[in-house]
Amino acid sequence: MLTSPLPLVSCRNTPPIKAYQRLTICSRRWNSVPAPKATSLAHPRVIFSGIQPTGVPHLGNYLGALREWVRLQDTAPKDTRLLFSIVDLHALTVPQEARQLKTWRREGFATLLAVGLDPSRATVFYQSAVPAHTELFWILSTVASMGYLSRMTQWKSKLDLPEDISLEDSAARSKLRLGLFSYPVLQAADILVHRATHVPVGEDQRQHLEFCRYTANSFNHLYGNIFPPPEAIISPAKRVMSLKEPTLKMSKSHTDKRSRILLTDSTEDIHKKVKSALTDSDASVSYDPVHRPGVSNLLEILSHFDGRSCEDLAEEYKSSSLQSLKGHLGSQISLHLEPIRERYLSLIADKTNYLDVVAEEGARTASANADITMRRVRKALGL
Repeated sequence: MLTSPLPLVSCRNTPPIKAYQRLTICSRRWNSVPAPKATSLAHPRVIFSGIQPTGVPHLGNYLGALREWVRLQDTAPKDTRLLFSIVDLHALTVPQEARQLKTWRREGFATLLAVGLDPSRATVFYQSAVPAHTELFWILSTVASMGYLSRMTQWKSKLDLPEDISLEDSAARSKLRLGLFSYPVLQAADILVHRATHVPVGEDQRQHLEFCRYTANSFNHLYGNIFPPPEAIISPAKRVMSLKEPTLKMSKSHTDKRSRILLTDSTEDIHKKVKSALTDSDASVSYDPVHRPGVSNLLEILSHFDGRSCEDLAEEYKSSSLQSLKGHLGSQISLHLEPIRERYLSLIADKTNYLDVVAEEGARTASANADITMRRVRKALGL
């Protein structure tokens, strides 16, 4: 069990954070889906999810995934096993510079703790530190469907190819690498090696979970009932759109850094980015995602922190200016992210190797859990 060398800090009205246990973020709870029910007595509830290391996550990552992970941690029954991973092997589907990836891994791991994941309650680990993920990946590759994989959108979007393209296209074949094509198989292994029964995902990841369920059922049909087909916990958060191109999802790949808010942005930077957010020539406030995507995006972001619907917020601000809306939104985001930023900076600056200790402990726990699965798999296969 990991312990903190300093007292637990659980309120934002404190000096700079030095505690190294779970941060309690003093903020309004958001509307969210109820905690999932256990699937059966044979398979205790296990929740798994992962995020790629791309440095400090942005606001869309937080509202769409990380905050949901913390909610599940705080509301799940005590007998629920929780595993959250920096899935660094997935990052290798595109070329990476080693020093940069190492930095991003550490930044991503620190952020998971900064948002409120508690190492004494949830297992937090690097995917690459648990070899069973890749062992099961190879085994699942022997039952995974090439046809199913060829119809998935992941490799097409990464290569900027149209969704209706097939492997019959010579241009697609010349660009495609095996790792990117088989990405969903490794993703399935991540989930199944821990016998996960539930996976919190965004709506855009539902296709990958369906592939995981299909692969689990294919293996079970051939070798016996080893894997519980996992169920999705769909995040209640709508997609957070770019501040500069509100018809596109917020992303770090956008060339304009003002298009996204990072969890470690200062109050000044947050206000500047929100103030420069693209809207339209109409100075009024109304909620119309089709005709006014920029203003609607601001209202949707505000609704995540306020708890009220976009329509109710639009009604409140109908007699106000866009500048007033932007000012209030900037303040709400800053208020919510301030303790996360302080916690993150404290963890990154820590000289006691606390992050490494948490990662090593997480890897040991995750490996022990995965080994249970792999013993069953090897026995079923005759290995």
